[in-house]
Amino acid sequence: MPCRVYTFCHTSDEQERPLQFKNLGLDNRLLKNVNHYAFQQATEIQQKAIPVIIAGKDLLASSKTGSGKTLAFILPMLHKALKNKSFSAKDPRGVILAPTRELAKQVYTELRAMLGGLSYTAALIVGGENFNDQVKALRRYPRFIVATPGRLADHLDHRSLYLEGLETLILDEADRMLDLGFAPQLRRISRAAKHRRRQTLMFSATLDHAEVNDIAMEMLDNPRRISVGVANEEHKDISQNFYLCDHLDHKEALLAHVLSSSEYRQMIIFTATRADTERLTDKLNQQKLKAVALSGELNQTKRNTIMGQFERGAYKILVTTDVASRGLDITNVTHVINFDMPKHTEEYVHRIGRTGRAGNKGNAISFVGPKDWDSFKRVEAFLSQTIEFSVFEGLEAKFKGLVPGKPRKPGNAKKKVASRQKVKVTPKKPVKRDKSYYQNVPVGEAVFIPKKK
Repeated sequence: MPCRVYTFCHTSDEQERPLQFKNLGLDNRLLKNVNHYAFQQATEIQQKAIPVIIAGKDLLASSKTGSGKTLAFILPMLHKALKNKSFSAKDPRGVILAPTRELAKQVYTELRAMLGGLSYTAALIVGGENFNDQVKALRRYPRFIVATPGRLADHLDHRSLYLEGLETLILDEADRMLDLGFAPQLRRISRAAKHRRRQTLMFSATLDHAEVNDIAMEMLDNPRRISVGVANEEHKDISQNFYLCDHLDHKEALLAHVLSSSEYRQMIIFTATRADTERLTDKLNQQKLKAVALSGELNQTKRNTIMGQFERGAYKILVTTDVASRGLDITNVTHVINFDMPKHTEEYVHRIGRTGRAGNKGNAISFVGPKDWDSFKRVEAFLSQTIEFSVFEGLEAKFKGLVPGKPRKPGNAKKKVASRQKVKVTPKKPVKRDKSYYQNVPVGEAVFIPKKK
């Protein structure tokens, strides 16, 4: 069924003065937790999404990274649970799906914070953790679950979890889950949570994603649509600078200059491969800069340890692949360095979104070499901007970009085809064999040889 557009009418005074959480109709017990974390004014996505969710409508929403969308679905989900009787005594009341373990952990942390003082329990179900331990946790019947779709579908298949009484199903960063190939698992989970009064909320970086709209038509019932900003909108709190470089040594020289000339609290450096993260981390630690490497090849326990240490400030520099481009919310990160440009344009937005959070100013610096040029041009087109390169004095690059290859002239191609057609290949004539002799004996005078008995 077609999606309807849900719009809010604001007066000019309402647009100038952001709403506070107490004006959104939330339960006082939730407002107490919100005030404890010094959240007072609701962000734009929170102002628009929370009333729709409280009203019980399905929602398809998009907002840029760092916009506060996690609380935009956690608070109304908990509000509904406090105000309404549960559908089932054992099944979870709310399930939040996230594309990666890191993002799921981040959402789980915020959920636990909002559950303070309430009688509800929550569980984190992600891949890479012990399956049997998760079964034990599910047998304690948590009321809310944050999970990655693959592992949650596994528990459904093993019948360690049932979702017939699920009240709220939330898909966070649905576009990313679909890009990672989780569409079958999402449909499996949706079929398991088949209660007719189930509310489904889908959040995506963009609403112009074909698969997002397709699966929304399947899983959502007459959803409201909300779009706050766009994925390629310029982030006002982040300054972005691009530097051309010639080779790997030139990139390392540029990085050394940034480290020595910038006043940073914490920094995240994104590289292309695990080997690059380890090599670069070793170099930084030799300079006593307190760096740590993170990549997808590490087991979940090790990744959790590294993320926790970085959040607590034990390390000032995190060198990582795109595994940390989403779900990492640390206000002390003042600089993001794209040592290698990302392969997917959307990942650029998520990478730089690790800084400039919660109203803080951030700096995003990208190094563009010959191997990064194609990725850079895709990012430039995605941002709909003409990007000018910055220069550090004494570290100018000889590389000035790649010129697109000239298309072949059709005339030359025709000449080549014609020249090929002129060459005639004459097949070899078969060699005539003299059949009058066989094994050097005339055929008409073959010797009779009797068979041996």
